[in-house]
Amino acid sequence: MSQRVSLLFGVHAHQPVGNFPEVLEDAHLRCYKPFLQVLYRYPDFRFSVHFSGWLLDYLLQRFPDDMVLLHEMVARRQVELFGAGDTEPVLAVIPNRDRAGQIDAFSNKLAAKFGQRPQGAWLTERVWESTVVPSLADCGIRYVTVDDYHFLCAGKTPEELNGYFTTEEDSHKLDLFPISESLRYKIPFSPVEETITYLESLADQHSQNTRAAAIYFDDIEKFGIWPETYQWVYEKGWLERFIQGVLASNKISTQHYSEYHASEKTRGIVYLPTVSYIEMNEWTLPAQSANTYAELVQQAKTSGWYEHKKAFLRGGIWKNFFSRYPESNWMHKRMLSLSARLNALPEKHRTALMQQKLYESQANDAYWHGLFGGLYLPHLRRAVYNALVELEALLDACAPRAAYFTEDTDLDGVEETYLHNGILQAVLKLDRFASICELDAYPLRHNFGDTLRCQVEHYYQKIQPGAGAPSSHTASGIASAHDRISYKHEISAEDIVPDDHPRNLFVDRLDGMFITYRSSASALENNHFQSENTAYPVHKLIMLDNNRLQVTYHFTAKLAHSFSTEINLAMPSCDGVGGRYIYQGKIPGGFGQWLELTGLSELTLDDDTLGGSVTLTTSHPVTLRAHPHFSVSQSESGFEKIMQATTLILEWPVTAPELIVTLQINTRKP
Repeated sequence: MSQRVSLLFGVHAHQPVGNFPEVLEDAHLRCYKPFLQVLYRYPDFRFSVHFSGWLLDYLLQRFPDDMVLLHEMVARRQVELFGAGDTEPVLAVIPNRDRAGQIDAFSNKLAAKFGQRPQGAWLTERVWESTVVPSLADCGIRYVTVDDYHFLCAGKTPEELNGYFTTEEDSHKLDLFPISESLRYKIPFSPVEETITYLESLADQHSQNTRAAAIYFDDIEKFGIWPETYQWVYEKGWLERFIQGVLASNKISTQHYSEYHASEKTRGIVYLPTVSYIEMNEWTLPAQSANTYAELVQQAKTSGWYEHKKAFLRGGIWKNFFSRYPESNWMHKRMLSLSARLNALPEKHRTALMQQKLYESQANDAYWHGLFGGLYLPHLRRAVYNALVELEALLDACAPRAAYFTEDTDLDGVEETYLHNGILQAVLKLDRFASICELDAYPLRHNFGDTLRCQVEHYYQKIQPGAGAPSSHTASGIASAHDRISYKHEISAEDIVPDDHPRNLFVDRLDGMFITYRSSASALENNHFQSENTAYPVHKLIMLDNNRLQVTYHFTAKLAHSFSTEINLAMPSCDGVGGRYIYQGKIPGGFGQWLELTGLSELTLDDDTLGGSVTLTTSHPVTLRAHPHFSVSQSESGFEKIMQATTLILEWPVTAPELIVTLQINTRKP
């Protein structure tokens, strides 16, 4: 009998917490359902699968028939289930106690729903730090999959990477399987015959004592959701022909990771550097550094040495996203703070709901950005804040905080002051703008300060303003989303100009110039700020009263100048049909439209998705200019403009000594 290569075939299925129902429905229709149906017809094709916990809960509730197929495949030992953190966190960036809790929660769920407790785990975004080893090992995980690139960075050669290796941390042992980059790019994009031939060629790489493994574990969304893949994989039969080709080959046999792990020995000890998959090297870097890195990579490819030496041309690490994006860093540090508060709570006061909300706030997608929207998608950030705000309210009910306190939450060297009264919370950034960076409404579980400033992205150099581009094709297969340049929306040069100020609430200008504020320790107790770059002092006072946020401006002299304040509000309906302005009993437009009103003293922003509204009132008539704030980002569908906030600019000629602006947060009655 000829030597066979063991095909360890695994797929990872994931949807972000808070994703739109229509996206989930489409993903099920074009990917999860047909994939399971095809595989179900071939019981001899063994494979592994990981469904992230939130997606699995959704599928069990919404599409139980398909989950019955999965259960049957598990029962007949066709499928090996892989574990992970329940809400798909990046384990390296959450506390150790939460790592263990997340892993155990998901393993218990798989055991309860499918009768199989996982031995292997999917590592979110293949983000490797050795600090995750103890938690995984303590939770009964014996092996994880990471990219072969991780091993190349540790000095291994491609020829060595056809089995698993062993690592340890703090006397905890874990085995590591290197996922083949070649297979990731061939499956399912290359023709079936080419892929089968490649797999068969690996059968000759076995050593005397161990059988060679062809190791594949990648996103199931490439089987139907990525551009053109539904037609390629199902309508043109790629997946079925691939399975038939594997089963017909006398050089390939399918195995579970657990079977291979039990029958073969480790290839030895290995210690991997802190790294993720190779594309992440570029995504994690600031624009200028990313451009430099991309230029070096291109030079290496042109010179012909990139493939052999790419492991030594390395970019950034995943945690760089926190230093790249202040908004991501803020969410992360708020999450860590609430995790610590929950952990400090006496056990008798902790509830399952508190734990659930903490885990939901740790879902990875909203914290980073690369090929996919991630941080740029308001509904994903909103899901994180929904969980954070709800958890904070639950914790406050058990262990009340001071109504006023100051700390440097995000570790940026600038302190923030927290004001809260159980209904609202305003967080003041004590920098020169003296603006509000977070405004929470606890009854609505919403942060009105959750927006994203425009900054330069490294891929902007690929944008040709006003132009579009067709999808890419290869000579014989289809192109990966990584290789496409296309446009979902028309992009202008003005759309990619970076912001020169934070997109907060109450950013003030005098005659178009930003007002710079200073504050003293005594003044801070009254949330009072005084301008330091104006001819006459401008005083700013911020207060909470029940469900109202009040900002008062005092002018020490009648100035022949124009004062303005900018209020950026995260309204969940964005430019959809559910968001509207209400002025004098009429609807002058939606949040996605430009609006200008003179002599305004009251305006309501009503939002169906929010289930509430914001009423703006001013003590003197002002001129209002409102417009949508968009950002430009890339996604698997192409470059696109995404509405981040409603920007309200109130302008007022200084003719009286005081101006009071109030935001009243209203919750609709059921």
